[in-house]
Order: sequence, then C-alpha cells, then structure tokens
Amino acid sequence: MVKDSVPSTSRPKHEENSLSHQHAAAKSVKVAILAGGTGSRLAPATNDKPKAMITIGGRPILWHIMMHYAHLGFADFVIALGHKGDVIRDWVENCGHDAAPQPRTGDGAPHAAHALAAHWTVQAVDTGLHTESGGRVKRLGPLLQDATFMLTYCDGLSDINLRELLAFHRAHGRLATVTAVHPPSRFGHMTLEGDQVIRFAEKPTLSNTWISGAYFVLEPPVLDYVEGDGSKWEKEPLERLARDRQLMAYRHDSFWQCMDTPRERELLESLWRSGQAPWKVWR
Repeated sequence: MVKDSVPSTSRPKHEENSLSHQHAAAKSVKVAILAGGTGSRLAPATNDKPKAMITIGGRPILWHIMMHYAHLGFADFVIALGHKGDVIRDWVENCGHDAAPQPRTGDGAPHAAHALAAHWTVQAVDTGLHTESGGRVKRLGPLLQDATFMLTYCDGLSDINLRELLAFHRAHGRLATVTAVHPPSRFGHMTLEGDQVIRFAEKPTLSNTWISGAYFVLEPPVLDYVEGDGSKWEKEPLERLARDRQLMAYRHDSFWQCMDTPRERELLESLWRSGQAPWKVWR
C-alpha cells in the first residue's frame, strides 16, 4: 500500500476521506503503456534494445514511468510490445520488480522504490511488429475490462499529479482527456531593446504554446475511433475525438520532458545524477 508522506493525524477528516477515495479510484484503473516503437532517433542505443529499455540512472525509462504511476496508486499495467519486445518481456518476467540491488532504510525496511514495485502487476502483450500506435491501443482493448483506463507512451517523464488528472477526466464526462504541456524550445531566446540584449534564456519553455504530453485518460468507446493496425493514435483518433468535442485538455504547467534524442536522454540523466529529477515523485 502506498502511504502519503504526511501523517494522517495531521489532515482534516474530509482530506483523509478524499485521499482514501482517490487511492481506491486509482487502484481500479489500468495503465496502458505503448512500448512498441523502434526509437530510431535514439540509435545506436536502440539497435539492440527497445526505447523503453534505455536507462536513466541505471533503470529503464519504463521503470521510471511505472514508479510514477505506482506511487499514486496506479499499479495495474498493460504494456504493448512491438520492436524487440522480447527484451521488455524478459525484464518484466525476470527483474521488473528489482532491476538492481535495492538499498534498505536505516531500520532495515525495504527501500520505498522496491516496496512500490513489489505491488504492481504487469501484462506484457505482443501487439505486432509494425502496428501503429493507435492499432496497439485497440489491440489492448480486450485486456482493459471495458472500463476507464490511462494511456501513455514510453518516452516522456513528468511530475504530473495523475490522481488529479483522473479526477479532472471524470468531472467533465467526455470520452478522452489529454495532458497539455508547454514544449521546451529548441533554441535560446533573446529579449531586445533596440540592439541591446536585456535577457537571454537558454532553451526556455514556450509558455504560450500547448502540445500533447501523452498522458491520457480514456473511456472504452475511444477504441471505436481506431480503425485498425495502421491507425496512428495522435492522428485520426484524436483528431476525430476533437471534432466530436469528446477530447478535453488537462493543463500541466510543471515539469515534462520527452526522450526522443540522445541529447534529451542526457538531460534526463543529468537531472537524475544531480538528485534533482522532478519526476521522482516517490521520494
């Protein structure tokens, strides 16, 4: 069981009830993770392993994503496999709960990360080598128990409050919610007064622009928006949901970072090494 870091005796009764309700709600929701892509822009690192197995701090990015969900009570995972899926399946079956020796706390209790991972359940499903992202979602349908489910890719980390995301989704009553995030700029930004540079920012966040952060909450009918294996999730299905006014955006203004290139992977690695990884919400 995941415990909140603040003792329950310090919370008003209505807050205790709300947290308990949120945790119960999280336990009933499956998390689908798309991990079938080739990750070609991360080559040569992905020549012998899938993108999901590229490590940050010695752990696959898949582990980091699952830890984030598990910390907030979402611990029932369905992983869509494709490119080099056997590597992911082997990790799940042999070391997904304990991919490296776990330190213990001073009183001899298991480290918090191990305690979280020990309670998650994982189904790794072959969804086809060349299936597009939307097709992979549709192929997972029979395992999602005809209920609300969460969906993400295996290439982005964030400090989003996933419980609040779920609550937002259930409050608006539409079929789909996408997390909207601000993209980091590829270039530095200068503010000028005449020819004088008065401010310089190295790759600032584009605060006036929103993109998909790829953390979704979905209802079963969204699968009807996917035509088949050739459907790309971020294309026809989401475009049709938007046209039908069934797609809502949960705005996330805090940390989000994708891992599409070696430079982005090194950025995440440097944050982890510095002890300042914002996505490590389970500390």
